[in-house]
Amino acid sequence: MFRPVAMQRLSVVVLERDERAVLRGLGRLGAIHLLRTRAGPDTAPQEPPDRSADLARCDDLTARIDALCHRIGMEEFPEPAAEPVEISLDEADDRVRIIEARAGELLQRQQSLQQRWGQVTALAEQVGAYEGLQLPLDRLDQSSFLHFALGSLPTEHLEDLEGQVGENVVLLPLPEREGRRHVIAVTSRKGRFALEMALEKSGFHRDALAAAEGETAEGLAEAARRERDRVTADLAGLGDALRALGAEAAQPLADMKRLVTGERQIFQAEQQFPHTDATVLLTGWVPAEDVPGVRRQLQELAGGRCVIEVADPDNVPESEIPVLLRHPRLLRPFEMLVAGYGLPAYRELEPTLFVAITFLVMFGMMFGDVGHGAVLALGGIIALVAGRSDKVRDVGILLVFGGGSSVGFGFVYGEYFGLSGWGLWHNPLEGDTMVLLVDAMAIGIGVISLGLILNIVNRFRRGDYVGGFLDKFGVVGAVFYWGTLALGIKYVVFHQKDLHWLEYTLLIILPLVVLALKEPVQYALSRRAGRARHEGEGLLEVTVESFIEVFEAVLGYMANTISFLRLAAYAMSHAAILAATFLMAREVGKATGSAGGVLGVLIIIFGNLMAIALEGVIASVQALRLEYYEFFGKFFSGTGRAFEPFRLSGKERESSSGK
Repeated sequence: MFRPVAMQRLSVVVLERDERAVLRGLGRLGAIHLLRTRAGPDTAPQEPPDRSADLARCDDLTARIDALCHRIGMEEFPEPAAEPVEISLDEADDRVRIIEARAGELLQRQQSLQQRWGQVTALAEQVGAYEGLQLPLDRLDQSSFLHFALGSLPTEHLEDLEGQVGENVVLLPLPEREGRRHVIAVTSRKGRFALEMALEKSGFHRDALAAAEGETAEGLAEAARRERDRVTADLAGLGDALRALGAEAAQPLADMKRLVTGERQIFQAEQQFPHTDATVLLTGWVPAEDVPGVRRQLQELAGGRCVIEVADPDNVPESEIPVLLRHPRLLRPFEMLVAGYGLPAYRELEPTLFVAITFLVMFGMMFGDVGHGAVLALGGIIALVAGRSDKVRDVGILLVFGGGSSVGFGFVYGEYFGLSGWGLWHNPLEGDTMVLLVDAMAIGIGVISLGLILNIVNRFRRGDYVGGFLDKFGVVGAVFYWGTLALGIKYVVFHQKDLHWLEYTLLIILPLVVLALKEPVQYALSRRAGRARHEGEGLLEVTVESFIEVFEAVLGYMANTISFLRLAAYAMSHAAILAATFLMAREVGKATGSAGGVLGVLIIIFGNLMAIALEGVIASVQALRLEYYEFFGKFFSGTGRAFEPFRLSGKERESSSGK
């Protein structure tokens, strides 16, 4: 529980012909974090193969499948088939081409019909303006004496046009349509140039109406409408055909996309393994408890034709070992809080349990109210019952625990939706607030001290005994911090003014001197051994930097401890908001008379809702800030590399927190 899951390094030699079958099986199992290995005398003589061409082909095929799905209206893929498709990329490519050809034919016809629909619709709209007029459309341009112009212009330009054309032109305005006025203009053949110039200045758009012999405007409009109805029916039929094709091709396309995605993952994996002419070396990390099952699976997949070697990571740098956290279901949500900062290094202590306890204590202290905590817990229960994803249910667990902590502190404060009632203590705003401030400081001292202890343990576990003893957060730093606190308590609480010089020396002066001399001594020892730690760095620079670091450490301890006063401050802020809500409700009641009771209740309800939403978020953020900066900053690196098991598509990836 207090360290990441133990890992073992698995090295497997398989025949090249069995490689893909083994990788497929491991992808379904999802238990091994594959590791890229270079060729060499201790591995295999030939470098991992280059699969860039195969990866590009998979990407192209995936893009084609996605584009095809979009074109035929597939919005989402169906669930995987009960029997997964087992075909080659060539076969998948051929099947996609067949569906592309069928879809392309339908889509091409659809595009042609859409163009035709636009044409006949435009024609129907043009001719519709001239319906009811027995215009011989086929003979308008055949007159020897008259010139006709049919079209439309902006309505506001009609009056100007009438003033320009004079008496030699007959203008027949027709009804307005969409801000334009259709017009029939008639003049003599001699005056046609003047008419055309006037029409052009007025923004006139000519309607070109091609008609059969003897056809009138009304007949042409009717023919256009019939053609539009026919094209509309053909488009509807093509739409049905495309939907049918989509329904028919949905499952095959979904299966082929999963196949291609899985093949791409296998190609990527193959690029990590060195090989000989006949064998391949697969390497990866496996949780120690899963090794027996993975070993059996490998034997089955390779038909016994494999050699398996398992090694502990004793001599492997911890930066190369992936980290997997596995906790009981109730602790798993708190892993999200830890992961927000980073994962622990493989050999670090894993702080999830400590985070759960300290976070809940700090949150409850800032957000103590029985009613508000009950609301949060109820919301968490709803998320647990109705949540469809693990993340939603994890948030539900956090809300239940956070609400429970708030209820507990609410009983301490005697707060029930802002109303004072029975409590073990009193409202944070009442009585001597110094008690609350001291309690907040005490919690801070406990959290900081826990961080120091964890840092010392981490250093010793790694074999860094110098850092464990002499680091500012090591044994010497802890002696200084605890000694300063002890002397302060002795002086302030027990009023012992005469502190012995030996206490100052052992608990404050000596630790600071050791911290200040640590870097210069290490520098001198390095120089004596012939190892220069930093090029051009002298003893004077190291000494000055060391004293600056000591000064920063003293200020840091002070600032970190004082920072926990925010627990008391936000507890009082929470109570103050509710007190202001009830005060406002009373004042509104006095000012509004008989309606004041209803308004007052609404104000109280709204104030409580605001306190739950606003203060709940603030308390969470502040508690998390104290975790990250005041607690994690003492011992937690957050540099761990997440365990990412090799999983083929269609399988849900296991997070770093495990299951």
